[in-house]
This record gives sequence, C-alpha cells and structure tokens, in this order.
Amino acid sequence: MKSLKSLNYGIVGLGIMGGSFAKAIRLNVLSQSGSTGKILACNRSTACLSQSKSEGIVDETFTSDRVKEMLPKCDVLFVCLYPHATLDFLKVNKEFFKPGAIVTDISGVKGIFEKELPSILRDDVDFVIGHPMAGGEKEGYANSKAEFFVNHNYILCEQKFNKKENLDLMRELISAMGFSRITETTTDIHDYKIGFTSQLCHVIASALVESAEDPAITAFGGGSFEDLTRIAMINAPLWTELFISNKDKLVKHIENFERQIDAFKKAIQDEDSEKLMSLLEETREKRLAMGSIRTIAK
Repeated sequence: MKSLKSLNYGIVGLGIMGGSFAKAIRLNVLSQSGSTGKILACNRSTACLSQSKSEGIVDETFTSDRVKEMLPKCDVLFVCLYPHATLDFLKVNKEFFKPGAIVTDISGVKGIFEKELPSILRDDVDFVIGHPMAGGEKEGYANSKAEFFVNHNYILCEQKFNKKENLDLMRELISAMGFSRITETTTDIHDYKIGFTSQLCHVIASALVESAEDPAITAFGGGSFEDLTRIAMINAPLWTELFISNKDKLVKHIENFERQIDAFKKAIQDEDSEKLMSLLEETREKRLAMGSIRTIAK
C-alpha cells in the first residue's frame, strides 16, 4: 500500500471542514520525518488560500478557475462542497483527475451519490463515499481545527466499484487524522440514521428557537436551552439542501417525533401523573442504553 507520507492531498473548498482536513493531514501525517507529500487547496475566495499558505498548512493554492491545474497532481482529493455541488464538480472536472486517484466527499446525504456516481466517474478514478461526523457551528477556514476530528466517528459507504487497497488507505488516513472510530454501512442506512441523529436534531433545535415568543426569555436560561439549541446557529443554505435531499427519511422521523410530543402533551394536559412518570422513566432507560451503543450495523 502507498505511504501516506508520500501522497499529495487536494482540498476543494477550504472552509471549516476543508481547512480542518488540511490541518489534520499537515499536523498528523505530513509533519512526520521523511514526508514528501504536499497539500494543495482550491477555493473561490483567496483570503483563506493566502492564510493557509502563510500558516504553512497548504503548499500550493489554486483559485476555482485554476482547479484543472491542481487535480492532475492529487493522489487523494477531498471535495468539501455541498452535496449537489459535489456532483456537479465531478461531472465538470472528471477528465482532469489523476489516473488512480482516490476522490471522496464529506456530504451529509449519500443516496444521491450511490445513484449517480456510476455514470459520472472514470474507471481509473475511485470515489470513496465518506462522512466525517465532526465539525463546528461557525463557518470558514478561520474556524477550522485539526482537533475537531480527535476521537470522533467517520462513516464509509463501500461501493461495488471500490478497490480494496483504496479503502484500506482511506481507513489508514482517517485514523491518522485523529478519528477513533470508522463505521462502515450502506448509503440507505446512513441516510436513515443521520436523518435521526443529525438532521432531525437540527430541525428540533431550530423549531425550539422559533417557538420563543419573547427572545428575552433566554435571560432565565440555566443551560438547558443553550445545550438544546447550540446547533440552531445553522448554515441555512447547506441544511436546506440536506433536509430536502433526505426528505423521505427525515419527514418520517419528524412524524414519529410529533407522536412522542403529543404523548407528553396529552399526559401533561390530562394531569396523568402515572403516564407521565412512565414516559420519563422509559426515556431515561432508553437514553442510558443508547449511550452504550458505539457502532452502526450494516
């Protein structure tokens, strides 16, 4: 298998996630003695490109109109764009990828990739569907951190066309960047479970904020509201695309959540202490059990 230290890594989209990949690869892979690999980055705006280069994180930078110059140099390419923008990027630039390159995404929905990838990529380019379960609320390269990845989970969705040696290399790279778990599953299971653990949570947090009739009510906060709504500081264009791209699975989760809210509402409204206590005790036990589950089954 190829050495991680000798590969050239490309980042398309040097925002919070692309920047975090660049920093994690620089600090945890290429900072080792004997490393000959480089990090190349492409972005529409130039401020983050200049900053990343001055910090010694990125070796070469390219504006979007020069991405065709960068792609033939990349052994591993992270496309850190919105889901449909990632697909569009692959369609437009597929002829410029380096033969034998590994290309991967970071998107929060996967079904669209399994459906369209076979008709997009060349046979000599391997696309590995991936999803790093890490990041922060604030956007942009300035808020990127290699530490985001430490002890977090990375999801891989193996496809029939993936080469074993490329999957092995990705697993090695993911671990080297700081991720402590690699979960391997199907795109369908990914979208169903992420629809619950991520997308539904963002919907609930946003709805909770919207339900506040008086914004000043937060002066009475003791931490609960803040904990529940941290993720409501949301990137609206990105999450709009994620919600709609996964609408069938997400709407089912929302409907189930509505049923549970109605059950609590009815017990409170009816002053049914026995029912309410039963619901709360059941919830506690279920949440404790959830905390012990660390894998996603295929």
